[in-house]
Amino acid sequence: MLAGRGVAAATAAHCLVGRGVDVKSAFGGKPAPFTPPIPARPAPVVMLGEQAQALLADVFAGHAALTDTLARGHRIARRLVCWGDETPRSFPHNGLILSGERLGAALPPPQESDSGPSAAAFTLDAVGGQGECSMRDFGSRRAAGAPVVLTEGVDSEAVQVETLDAGWLFLMPVGDGTGWLLSVGGDPDACLGQSRLVAPAIATLGNVEARFETAPRIADDLADHAGLLIGSRAVAFDPICGDGTAMAVRGGLLAGAVAAAVCGVDRPLLDPVQDGPALGAHYRAMVIAAMRRHLAASLPFYTHGGRSDWWQEEAAALAEGHAWCTRQLAEAGEPGFVLAGDRLVRRDRVA
Repeated sequence: MLAGRGVAAATAAHCLVGRGVDVKSAFGGKPAPFTPPIPARPAPVVMLGEQAQALLADVFAGHAALTDTLARGHRIARRLVCWGDETPRSFPHNGLILSGERLGAALPPPQESDSGPSAAAFTLDAVGGQGECSMRDFGSRRAAGAPVVLTEGVDSEAVQVETLDAGWLFLMPVGDGTGWLLSVGGDPDACLGQSRLVAPAIATLGNVEARFETAPRIADDLADHAGLLIGSRAVAFDPICGDGTAMAVRGGLLAGAVAAAVCGVDRPLLDPVQDGPALGAHYRAMVIAAMRRHLAASLPFYTHGGRSDWWQEEAAALAEGHAWCTRQLAEAGEPGFVLAGDRLVRRDRVA
């Protein structure tokens, strides 16, 4: 059973259906087209890096709606960065900005069938509809998102990132002289009062339309005998690294592979009864490993972002999270499986 309508849910369902597994929607009846889940962290717009674009194009190859949506996104060619005490610098960047709603609507829904093994007894939960679960947070940094009108002549192919005394700003052009401002650590108007790089690029600041937490977090109970938590229900990344969508695709692929094995699609190489607990443990370990890599990539931004208590506390939280992930992975031991395409194979069978 699938509870969710986000990138991870769409990816898992697409792979399961491709392997002949009958996917049932937790919402009853034939699934409606995917839209973003009821999120813990709203995203008015998303920026897809090269890796996320490539993963989506590969997994959903031939799906015209998604291909068209990606083709219509606003292209980003540069990042203008003013970080810590550094002089503002420009870096090449191949990004794509589009609305979260548009991306969600372009993802294909699973097609239910009356044949093939059923995943009804095994739930992939991306929205929390199957019960509450606790989350482990690595920091606390609230953010607000607001639409803006850009100053005439501002580079519409460049995102702008700037640190403040106790937070940071992220300006994303979306075309037609408009954009979205993400302010982390305070409200946009107060943050812009401290800005050297971003403030001159904004002619008009709109009302805040989204408030959410940006600190990385992970669910305490990612897997059990009845299913897996996926998507933002399982893990959420700091937008500072821009790899949240890529993680959602990769997590959806892994969750779909686990669900297929539990449904018996991979017999006799994998047995649902014998391998079920190990498959769940593998999923948990791989999600924690992804979080550990994300924390390692994020930490330098916070150690060099500023000298205030805010920056030091957030850097310390990331370091503590990295240590926690390291301990969890040490206890889990070496992975017993390898993801090959859209299926899991035993590591001892890999040549």
